[in-house]
Amino acid sequence: MTSALTTAIDPLDSAVSKVKRHVLPLFLIMFIANYVDRVNIGFVNAHMRADLGIGAAAYGLGAGLFFIGYALFEVPSNVLMQKYGARAWLTRIMGTWGLVAAAMAFVWNDTSFYVLRFLLGVAEAGFFPGVVYYFTQWLPQKERGKAVAIFLSGSALASVLSGPITGALLSIRGFGLQGWQWMFLIEGGFSILLCGVSWILLKSHIRDATWLTAEEQTVLARSIAMEQAERDTHGGAHLPAMKLLKDPQILLFCFLYFAIQLTIYAATFWLPTIIRKMGGLSDFEVGMLNAIPWLIAMVAMYCFALLSAKWRFQQAWLAVALVIAACGLFASTSGNPVLSFVAICFSAIGFKAASSLFWPIPQGYLDARVAAGVIALINSVGNLGGFFAPATFGYLQQHTGSITGGLYGLGVASLLAAAAGFLTRNRRGDRNMLPDPLHSKAH
Repeated sequence: MTSALTTAIDPLDSAVSKVKRHVLPLFLIMFIANYVDRVNIGFVNAHMRADLGIGAAAYGLGAGLFFIGYALFEVPSNVLMQKYGARAWLTRIMGTWGLVAAAMAFVWNDTSFYVLRFLLGVAEAGFFPGVVYYFTQWLPQKERGKAVAIFLSGSALASVLSGPITGALLSIRGFGLQGWQWMFLIEGGFSILLCGVSWILLKSHIRDATWLTAEEQTVLARSIAMEQAERDTHGGAHLPAMKLLKDPQILLFCFLYFAIQLTIYAATFWLPTIIRKMGGLSDFEVGMLNAIPWLIAMVAMYCFALLSAKWRFQQAWLAVALVIAACGLFASTSGNPVLSFVAICFSAIGFKAASSLFWPIPQGYLDARVAAGVIALINSVGNLGGFFAPATFGYLQQHTGSITGGLYGLGVASLLAAAAGFLTRNRRGDRNMLPDPLHSKAH
């Protein structure tokens, strides 16, 4: 009886399930640590202003400088990952960002703050597109959208967890260090400890996965190779990387991701400040309230992933998510801190869902042999939104006392991105990329 059931299991399905069980939890934990170390300065804005004299404009600039370092070094980082393998390179990335994140505990003025934020971006460069590329080498196309959605939910989960955890860490005192310093040391140290786990569990190639049977390794590798051959047949395989980098579609992908990241990081770095305007809240209470929009967004991301898998019209779902984000952003300009917070909760449904709905579109367009570099390009250019949003918001806050103009600008950018999304396609042509949303069912 057992033997009959075993032989009935499709080895490809079995291999995919094992990959998800072994790889996704590790990447999810790594991304949570990554995201927490990137955005935890949002909770110490007031503390660093009081202890170090770092004002709103300097805070916004420092928050954004992370993304300059990230953008400059992301493409080289992904090229090196292909040379040295995912196991070694992703572990290296995590270790170096952990060290720099911990060193943030010892900033003493604006300049040291700027330098370490820039270096943190350099250290983290390549992590996200490296993982996305990893999925292209380990999972069939139809499984990647859900895998990316689960992986990206790590940022929302990190936002949910980081509020209460950071709020608690800010209460620590001892050895002459303030709470915000302990926060950086502990959260950066956790990333360093994860390096050992990553080195043990992560594999660079399907053939190295001892938890797959020989048959499962063969059918999984064959399935991915067949998908690549199909892209070759439709003209994608022989385009050199430099030609792809000049492709108008790649530029469109960069714009779309830039618009999405503008909104995400504006909310990430300034939401705690908006919450504090409600008045009379402790660090822990601010952290708890900060978790609410991201908890809602985490559920929304997975729901959108399921809907887009059932009715496969990715551009339409992306547009819906961006319109939801725009509506929430416009509503957040009411001037009432409580209503603004509620509106940001609504907006988070859209802009976080859009971040996961976006990636399957360029993944379907790109040839696998140049995907790593181009995905890194899209991510690095798009992540420049993480520089402009907090820097602009910081300037507005310091010179006008309000960020209302920035919120209106983000809403307009989201609407433009929603319209631009319909211009995207994959290399197989518009007929295959844009099926009838009512009749194109997922297989």
